[in-house]
Amino acid sequence: MKRPGNIFIISGPSGSGKTTLLQKLIASKELQGKLIKSVSLTTRPRRPREEEGEDYFFISKAEFKKRLAAKKILEWTKYLGYYYATPKDFIERNLSTDTDVALCLDLKGAATIKRLYPKNTVTLFVMPPSLATLKRRIANRRCKTKREEITQRMQLARRELCATRRYDYCILNKDLRLALKELKDIVLSKIKHQT
Repeated sequence: MKRPGNIFIISGPSGSGKTTLLQKLIASKELQGKLIKSVSLTTRPRRPREEEGEDYFFISKAEFKKRLAAKKILEWTKYLGYYYATPKDFIERNLSTDTDVALCLDLKGAATIKRLYPKNTVTLFVMPPSLATLKRRIANRRCKTKREEITQRMQLARRELCATRRYDYCILNKDLRLALKELKDIVLSKIKHQT
């Protein structure tokens, strides 16, 4: 009999390093073939170097509303004017097997998934070393980041950092290598515990 899959949710402010940590976690030799990334839907335009079906599924606002009405979306949020969502069929399909799924979600999305799948969900929050470091990371991430957008992201980051107590684990990303090791150890311990 197969065990149900785990859902590992990684949250954190924009610029905290959560996406980089998720990519490195999925690519690690210890988790290859054991952990897959859930690809979210988004209505925002594709950025340079982003791949359709790898980074996101890029859809129109009309398509998003159609899927939402058809209950094909598990959770969603609107951020800086764009919709982001988790496709329900992907999560349901993997939970029915022994495949574990990892994804990056905001606070609301993490809370929704935890409520829907309390026995399967592990939540992890990635903390930046400081707000000053976070602001620098956001500003340097891409040259087209507007000053207004940086301000919005920093305001949201302050709210997000106040919600860390709702998470199962908090990981300080001061050193990427150490943060990845801590994240990997948590995920591996949860997977081994269920095998």
